[in-house]
Amino acid sequence: MRAAIGLAGRYALLLAVLAITVGPLLWQLTTALKGPGEDVYGDNASWWPQDLTFGNFVKIAESVPIASYVTNSVIVAVLAIGSNLVFASFGGYMLSRPGWSGRRAVFLLLVVAMMFPFESIMISLFLSIRDMGLVDTLAGAWLPGIAGAFNVLIMRAAFLAVPSEVEDAALMEGAGEWTRFWRVFLPSAKGAMTVVAINSFIAAWDDFLWPLIVLRSEENFTLTLGLARLSTSSFGVDDKLVMTGSMISVIPVVVLFFLAQRWFYRGVESGAVKM
Repeated sequence: MRAAIGLAGRYALLLAVLAITVGPLLWQLTTALKGPGEDVYGDNASWWPQDLTFGNFVKIAESVPIASYVTNSVIVAVLAIGSNLVFASFGGYMLSRPGWSGRRAVFLLLVVAMMFPFESIMISLFLSIRDMGLVDTLAGAWLPGIAGAFNVLIMRAAFLAVPSEVEDAALMEGAGEWTRFWRVFLPSAKGAMTVVAINSFIAAWDDFLWPLIVLRSEENFTLTLGLARLSTSSFGVDDKLVMTGSMISVIPVVVLFFLAQRWFYRGVESGAVKM
């Protein structure tokens, strides 16, 4: 009886966590699918749409240049994924290699850098982007996320987890530094690379503050910045449209996570940060 009560308690806790995490997302989805005559709030509002429709998605496409927003966000996200994979892989490999002084100091410097919020450096970042003439460009929106300290640490931990016997065997076969990195270490860190790719995509896709600062013209707006117009007075306050825009922004992240979840969890396990 005691074991059954404990099991029921665990499942109840899991259901509560599921409701807290997934519940708001489901509410956004059902609100986005409601017809024009349905209430979002109040006594007459229902959880499930009574007049199921995709008209809100069509209305957004007619109200704002959603295709341009999505294209810009995809460009910035793809650039962020590529640059983070490259720099995190090289940086993590160098930090995992013994034989050079200062690598522990660099590691601690990266850890300390993660303690500072983005707001503390965004003014200096904007001045640097302005001096390079990249204001109101997608390159200017991408550069601050070119490499993340946390991603470097993930790759470092993944490379440290590679057994030394594997590297010794490669050395006995005459493999050089680049060959060992490309043929031994990178294939062993596929899970960690998946984590880096997902982290980079989410950071670039969901970023709102930095595009708001650096982008000026609507043709360069990213998705989050463009969809913010749905809640402005020029379009009126339509909660169903706001929720529809939120779903458009969330759906790619959810799809990417479900497609890569197997490698993601494997990478989290193998990429735990090690001192």
